[in-house]
Formats: sequence, structure tokens, C-alpha cells
Amino acid sequence: MNGATTYNAGDSTSPWTEVRITVPAARTDDAGDIAQMTVPYGIYVEDYRFLEEEVDEIAHIDLIDEDLRNKDRAHGIIHVYLEPGENPAEAVAFLRERYAAAGIDSAIEVLPCKHEDWQNNWKKYFRPMEVGNKLLIQPSWLEDGCGSDSGAWDAAGPNAAAPANGRIKLLIEPGLAFGTGSHDTTRLCLEALEDHIRGGESILDLGCGSGILAIAALLLGAARAEGVDIDDIAVKTARANGKRNGFTEPQFTVYCGDMTDQVHGSFDVVVANIVADIIVPFCESARRFMKAGSVFVVSGIIDSREDDVLAAFAANGFTVRERRQSGEWLCFIVS
Repeated sequence: MNGATTYNAGDSTSPWTEVRITVPAARTDDAGDIAQMTVPYGIYVEDYRFLEEEVDEIAHIDLIDEDLRNKDRAHGIIHVYLEPGENPAEAVAFLRERYAAAGIDSAIEVLPCKHEDWQNNWKKYFRPMEVGNKLLIQPSWLEDGCGSDSGAWDAAGPNAAAPANGRIKLLIEPGLAFGTGSHDTTRLCLEALEDHIRGGESILDLGCGSGILAIAALLLGAARAEGVDIDDIAVKTARANGKRNGFTEPQFTVYCGDMTDQVHGSFDVVVANIVADIIVPFCESARRFMKAGSVFVVSGIIDSREDDVLAAFAANGFTVRERRQSGEWLCFIVS
């Protein structure tokens, strides 16, 4: 592969662009983490290394679609979709530079893509998943066996929903907003919320994306939740996901705009699954959203930025209660 880039002009009227990155399978997670930095609303990744184990764990079956079984196990494919007006050359240059620095061989293709392709294609790779001890994250289009035209979750047969097995089912459709529960940072936050929600709490989710964290907190017993995001698509998605799970205003309220301008009052749990560059300055104002005894759950931090985040905690009077890690990603619970 060696950093090759291929451009396909295709249909010049197509307003969206797909950047498709092929890497050695063993570097898929690292390459996906870097690709995530190029867009605010998530990516999807094809990684078939552990296909049989994952299907058995989630679906408890041994029948796998033959086309899926024949997928390339030696490589991972990361799909990034760029909105109209974004320059794919800039994204490719960034990716090539970061991959070279990380020693990741890559082949990058730039392809035209219709908006509806991005809205639907990723559904094939978003499967039900168990998180922590209580939650089952399930694509909304699989509820009650209702499928999508994309043939979602082919591994367990067309449009198969996962059995709840006594877990709390959280229905989610991220659309163009980041947050399905599959990324290490989201999973770390969900597990932390499970440990810190006792019942009746108020929750603030900063940079809420799809709303998955706030909705999970409500399902786990929180009394009310507020979310805020600067992306109006994310706000619409979060509100729709709240409604799917039975939560609307005033129990679940989502604001669009700057985090510190839109939200008022104090909360029992504040959660932020963003990036270190936002978390570090936010530590200066986070305290005004917290009650006495509140906890601040912070994730989205790659391990190379740990010292920067710890310094921001110390400078603003926060005490680290817990440190959690999954791969290169960190989650802190501070007070």
C-alpha cells in the first residue's frame, strides 16, 4: 500500500465525498482513531478479524452469511464521509501525514458519494452490542425485527435483532452524529455511567452527539438529562433518539450552541466525551455546572494527551477518583 492515494472523479454532481482507507488488519484500530479526527460525526470501520467470535458473543449462533465470511481478514477498511464544501485533498494530506508518522501503511481512495449512501451504508456495520453489565445498544431499525434495506447485521442473518437477555435496551440511530457505543471512548463513558447512576440524578452531556450517553443515563435511572452540541444535525439526532427511547422534554432536553452559553444550573453527573483540546479549557468552567459531591466523567482522551489533561484537572481543583483505559483511550472520573 505504502501511502498510495487514488482519486475517482465519478459523478461530478455528487455533493458528498467518501475517503476510503485500507490498512493492515492489525493497525485498523489505530488507523480508525486517526481517521476519527477528520470529521465530527463519526466514521465506520470494516474489520472482520474476529467475525466468528463477535457473532457468537452477540447473536449466539454459528450461521454466518457466506459473503460476509469471505471478506478480507488481512485488511481493515475505514470509511470517512466529507460534507459538501469540504476539501478532500486536505483530509487526505492530514491522513497521509499522520499515518506515515504512526508507521501505518495505507491506501487511500477518494470517491464520490451521495448523501443517502452515507446515511445508509454504515448501517451494515452497526450491530447490537452489550456494554457493561446492564446495557444492550441496538440499532433502532432492528427493533422488533424491523430491518433496513441495507441488510444491516448480515452476520446474524438479514435484519436480526439481538436478544435482550435481561439487559436494558437502548435504541440508537446515530445518522450523521457521532456515537453508537462501539468506540472505546463511548464504551468507557457508558460503563462509568453505569457505576455512578444510583437513581434520580440529573445529567449534563457536553458535546452530546447522538445523545447516547444522556439516554443511557436516563435508562439507568437518572431523573433528567440535558445535552448540548454545536452541531444542529447532532441536536436533531439526539432528540430523535431520545424519543425512540421514550424521553422528551423536559426529562430530556437538548440545546444547540456553545456548551457554556446554553446550559444553566448544576447537575449530579457531568459527562464529556470529546477531545483533549476541548476538555482542557473547559475544565476552567466545568465546576459551575456541578453540585457538591458531583462527578465529572471525561473521555475522548488519547493517552499521549494524558499529562495535559491531568495538568488541567490540577489547575482547576479537580481530584482524579478513577482512571480507566481501553486501548489508547482514557476516561477519568473526577470531582
